[in-house]
Amino acid sequence: MAQVNDAAPAAADGAPADGAAPESSAESEGGAAPADGAESEGGAAPADGAESEGGAAPAEVQLPSGVGPWPGGRDAWPGEPYYDPELLEHGDRRNVVDRYRYWRLEAIVADLDERRHGFHVAIENWQHDLNIGSIVRTANAFAADTVHIIGRRRWNKRGAMVTDRYQHLEYHGDLAGFAAWAHEASLPIIAVDNVPGAVPIEAFDWPERCVLLFGQEGPGLSPEAQAIADAVVEITQYGSTRSLNAAAAAAITMHSWVLAHATPGARA
Repeated sequence: MAQVNDAAPAAADGAPADGAAPESSAESEGGAAPADGAESEGGAAPADGAESEGGAAPAEVQLPSGVGPWPGGRDAWPGEPYYDPELLEHGDRRNVVDRYRYWRLEAIVADLDERRHGFHVAIENWQHDLNIGSIVRTANAFAADTVHIIGRRRWNKRGAMVTDRYQHLEYHGDLAGFAAWAHEASLPIIAVDNVPGAVPIEAFDWPERCVLLFGQEGPGLSPEAQAIADAVVEITQYGSTRSLNAAAAAAITMHSWVLAHATPGARA
């Protein structure tokens, strides 16, 4: 993976304060918490191969804090269509920022689509790397446009903390297909690894539109991945370790892009 080369503010207007949710509040888009990987709105099945490791997936994470039912009962419910009646009635303990309390899942995705950034994230997935879930979660936090999984479609979703439901995902069977997609989309591929000739991240001029390509924990970027990259960036290190954890390296890289291009105050 990248850097490896060994081998609560105030809730929405009228919403109760964070932390008011009763223990019985469910972390789902409609009351009962669906299994991880299940589409909470309407019960649609997840994309082929998107299930988590080990068969049955854990239920959607329930936070110890959240918001309870909307105060005042049904007569006081807001009328905007993005609110979810189930959440208004039972409370909302999902892993979402206060802006999206009580919102329907599809409404949150639509709102995020209005504010997503110009970078994509791509991850090689030949060995079912456990870091992929954490990288997807970070991509959601930094409003990446899309996450691209290259290789195996099956990936471990535990680290994603259900953020994959709000994040666009695409699958590419091999690096050649991914490279063809990036070329068609006019997106330069910026690979991240500590390999000879890589540009220090502090000195790199990030394109506003690009795709960040990461390898896997242990082997790092494959030679084929390095070959399709328009540039290779490395995270400068000052200690004795040869590499950073893949998910940590991805988070540092995304934040480096954010520092260069994100608009202050545009957060959700």
